[in-house]
Amino acid sequence: MGKSGKRRAPWWARLSAVFGAVLMVTSGGVLVTGRTLIAKYTGAMDSGSSILGGPAAGATKAAADIKGPVNILLAGIDPRDTKTAPLSDSIIVAHVPASMDQVYLFSIPRDLYVEIPPFPATGFGGGSSKINAAMSFGSAVGDGRHDVKQGFTLLAKTVSNLTGISEFDSGAIINFGGFKKIVEAMDGVTMTIDQNVKSEHLQPDGKPRPKRPECADNSCDHPYVGPQKTYRKGTYHLQAWEALDYVRQRYGLPGGDYDRQRHQQQFVKAMAKQAMSKDVVSDPATLLKVLDAAGDSLTFFGEGHSVLDWGLALRNVSTDDMTLIKLPGGALMQGGRYQGEQLAPGTDEFFQAVREDRIAEFLLDNPEYVSRNG
Repeated sequence: MGKSGKRRAPWWARLSAVFGAVLMVTSGGVLVTGRTLIAKYTGAMDSGSSILGGPAAGATKAAADIKGPVNILLAGIDPRDTKTAPLSDSIIVAHVPASMDQVYLFSIPRDLYVEIPPFPATGFGGGSSKINAAMSFGSAVGDGRHDVKQGFTLLAKTVSNLTGISEFDSGAIINFGGFKKIVEAMDGVTMTIDQNVKSEHLQPDGKPRPKRPECADNSCDHPYVGPQKTYRKGTYHLQAWEALDYVRQRYGLPGGDYDRQRHQQQFVKAMAKQAMSKDVVSDPATLLKVLDAAGDSLTFFGEGHSVLDWGLALRNVSTDDMTLIKLPGGALMQGGRYQGEQLAPGTDEFFQAVREDRIAEFLLDNPEYVSRNG
């Protein structure tokens, strides 16, 4: 069922949106609790529409119809109402090979400077911009209102143009206002912090750092003052607010947003491992809290399949089978001005490997693409 094209391929919104993939894996892992239970709590996640807009085709498809390779597009957005244009500041592609027993995760930098194609539904004529604006350009539905599902359609088209993946087999939008509840339902998450990180946003007790008066309009790069929460190298059990704050940080990191992308991927892998642990799976009360929170935060595009179908299809994937991939890149300067990020030479070959379902071979020849701290 995988599709391929012919050219090349987050906190709140910066948290790795790959939780959609985590949910699918978790669905497979908790099938022991019964199909009825899962169907009840994942039904609210099915959007009833396809990534490309309109009703989902093939509504009678069965789980057995899901064949690898498959590509899944995931986007994270800040909590917003229908009057605010969404920004997909976290974008991840999950590639599952034909064997359906592994998953490769790679992030698209939120500030990647790309061509966003025309979108007749909103009158957007196309143009160059940071990729996280694609959902915004595609979300307007009139009367000042915005539809994130419609915006997701333009995001999918933009990522397709970038990667050469002609169509995505599934997708999800994660609203991180509800996402925090998922981590809280599991009583935090155990993860390894790979570098010392100071919080730009929070004090050591978790309270927000105050803003300088002159930065009230959000015009400053570093608007906060006062003591900072510090995360030190090592393995810790983090509470929800700590984990989400940690993966939000990029200021002061040697790799900037690229370090943040790695931390986001590490967090999602750690959360997936915890979600599939016996502490969650064998505890009905905890499991129901996790599923309830997921239903509040996820919009799912199954392209004719339910979350349960995808959980069944991916039941052989475990967190040990998740490979985190880092795409190299850096700043794009034009006329001495920063325009956004650009990917490094060589990523065309990686995207070709995605389309041809030979990522494993590519990584053997290019081991620098594997996140060693994953």
